[in-house]
Amino acid sequence: MAQLPPWLQRWNFIERARLERQLWDAFERGEPIEQLVEQCEPGFQKEVWTTTVSRIRKIEQLM
Repeated sequence: MAQLPPWLQRWNFIERARLERQLWDAFERGEPIEQLVEQCEPGFQKEVWTTTVSRIRKIEQLM
């Protein structure tokens, strides 16, 4: 898939879901997801992963 402009990526739900799934998979494998977020390049992926980490941790607390 071609790289989309940042303003359009925010509205690309398929790309957002793909990135969220990557982080969920890492969480399920027991990887340190906060470190993964810190290591990724600034941009759309980091934006999505930062939001997803907080959601994962909230869900984890509820379980």
